[in-house]
Amino acid sequence: MAGTVQQDLAVQLRGRDFIGLVDYAPEEIQYLIELAVELKRKHKAGEAYQPLKGKTLGMIFEKSSTRTRVSFEVGMYQLGGHALFLSKNDLQIGRGESIHDTAQTLSRYLDGIMIRTFAHRTVIELARAATVPVINGLTDLSHPCQALADYQTIYEKKGRLQGLKVAYIGDGNNMVHSLLMGAAKLGVNFAVATPAGYEPDEEVLRQCKESAAKAGATIYVGADPKEAVADADVIYTDVWASMGFEAEQKERELAFKNYQVNDELVKYAKKDFLFMHCLPAHRGEEVSEGVIDGPNSVIFDQAENRLHAQKAVMAAIL
Repeated sequence: MAGTVQQDLAVQLRGRDFIGLVDYAPEEIQYLIELAVELKRKHKAGEAYQPLKGKTLGMIFEKSSTRTRVSFEVGMYQLGGHALFLSKNDLQIGRGESIHDTAQTLSRYLDGIMIRTFAHRTVIELARAATVPVINGLTDLSHPCQALADYQTIYEKKGRLQGLKVAYIGDGNNMVHSLLMGAAKLGVNFAVATPAGYEPDEEVLRQCKESAAKAGATIYVGADPKEAVADADVIYTDVWASMGFEAEQKERELAFKNYQVNDELVKYAKKDFLFMHCLPAHRGEEVSEGVIDGPNSVIFDQAENRLHAQKAVMAAIL
């Protein structure tokens, strides 16, 4: 991007919430990806970059995490700031204090709030009441930080995003919602294969198709994994029972038994396909060991890029 365009984007992102990719223009998402790549380069080269010196990020966790907590905490430290871990038991919100009052109070202490929770409306309410930027670390509806890191990974590996094909096999969950929206904004063709009853949210799908039409991308949702994977540049999957749906594990194992990403299925993709998974993974369920631990797998590059993508978000909006 040209310098003046980058400067303009930097100004318009300052102070924004990061709740979903739906709220961001294609050029803003591309800017964040390129910023993440640059911050990764600086980190690998040992170049100090601390634009958030003296700033604080409160991290509210109602859902447990490995990658989200560590990447945000380390990222904030590397940017010169400080992150505070706040479980629901550490806050009065666990004793019934309203989201509004919590947001108003935390805004007096912090420069930003990240929340990883269940209901998407909790993040919306928090952002409406807070006077500092709010970052969605995951809800039952979306996972924009992971999707941003994923598209950074694809961009690094393939050198482009527009015109590529991503195939997602599995549950139409929060992960696929954010991946779909990212694809629609960035001009990536996206195919989903999922059994009946597990399709992505209809309203999310409508919004994605609207954005995809503007970007010249296609979206396919069907039941046939082979059709979805055909000529794919990227194959993505997730656990069959996401956090909060563990009680449905046995039922989902039956529904998804023909949706495993394995050596047979990936033959339909391009030879140089990337295999992606947001982790944690259940080897032998949604993906075979041969694929997830094979030469096409980039799962740990994805995991690493959570750090750099989230640093880009924090540097941009805080």
